[in-house]
Amino acid sequence: MARDISISSYTYELPDDRIAQFPLGDRASSKLLWYKDGKIHDYIFSQLPDLLPENVTLIFNTTKVVCARILFSVEGAQKPIEIFVLEPQSNMTMEQAMLQKGRAVWKCLVGNNKSFRADAIKKEIQWHGEQHVLQVNKPQLSGDVFLVEFIWSESLTFSEMLDAAGQIPLPPYMKRGPEQEDSSRYQTVYANEEGSVAAPTAGLHFTDAVINELRRKNIQIEHVTLHVGAGTFRPVKAATMATHDMHAEEISISKETLKHLVNNPDSLIAVGTTSLRTLESLFWIGWKWKHAEQENVPMVNQWDAYDADVPVEFTFVDALHAIISRMEIFGITTITTKTQLLIAPGYTIRTAKALITNFHQPNSTLLLLVATFVGADWKLIYNHALENEYRFLSYGDSSLLWRK
Repeated sequence: MARDISISSYTYELPDDRIAQFPLGDRASSKLLWYKDGKIHDYIFSQLPDLLPENVTLIFNTTKVVCARILFSVEGAQKPIEIFVLEPQSNMTMEQAMLQKGRAVWKCLVGNNKSFRADAIKKEIQWHGEQHVLQVNKPQLSGDVFLVEFIWSESLTFSEMLDAAGQIPLPPYMKRGPEQEDSSRYQTVYANEEGSVAAPTAGLHFTDAVINELRRKNIQIEHVTLHVGAGTFRPVKAATMATHDMHAEEISISKETLKHLVNNPDSLIAVGTTSLRTLESLFWIGWKWKHAEQENVPMVNQWDAYDADVPVEFTFVDALHAIISRMEIFGITTITTKTQLLIAPGYTIRTAKALITNFHQPNSTLLLLVATFVGADWKLIYNHALENEYRFLSYGDSSLLWRK
């Protein structure tokens, strides 16, 4: 059972020099490891359109990384105070939260909080040539995060304020500050909905040319949104998964996309673990909503998939029909909710037939997801990548994994 899994069984030795610190100049020039039924071949990512059959549908996560890291220089402090924005305190969607003006309270991580001695700190920012002032009131601890009140000009949205005041939040394992190039390279070329604090890195390899070639082959592309949270970097420290709390992330999918998925349920390829978690979460949303009269879209909890007694004949298509039916009853055009779904060995994948993904950290829930998708061959895949000079993690190389 997934609760009994020890993360120590899903680790490997990752040398520091195999972690990509910078992106390649050409996104599509990354290596691409192809895996199917125990066989592995090496390609270049630009060859992806030639490696896919014509009848597949790629699922892109269109989330956009925000400038979530804000640094405040404080007199007398050896290093700045760092405010790392996570999610709004209120129950609004990420789209709504990004449009707030003038004042907002967000859940944040706070670095060097001991230097935050005043009631508030301020930072001068510029937006389109105009000077503004950002004020942050003293953070209030709430569980394992801080509640931080931001006060800024009523003429700017929260999103615009972040762009003016913050930095692109590179993952901690890069061990460097962001450079100008990261502003564009740490985004997918199809990023659209603001809200992530980390990139859906499998999509970083796609270029407009690759996407155009996919369309030329009549390969379909559908869009979903999962806003990646900081929890994606959190290693599993618990002895077993039973005592590890999965981070919750917001997902959003339109009814139009759901109808397209109904028509192509057996041809789906998830671009990234975030797209796969979104697809699998749809299954559980459909199952839960089918048995509830509520108008609110159900949240997917960490253990829903392991506790539910779902008949084998209930399919992904049935789940999609259940969601669409509820959306039509309640006049909803886009569903938005949160998912805490843990995909670990013992879980049954019900959606994608293949997964495009980077190489993930040892001791991570992302590695558990890959092991769920390809079985014990994850070790074969990762050993091959290590032995053949693949680059790892966010700015690293890619893989195309076909599900067993």
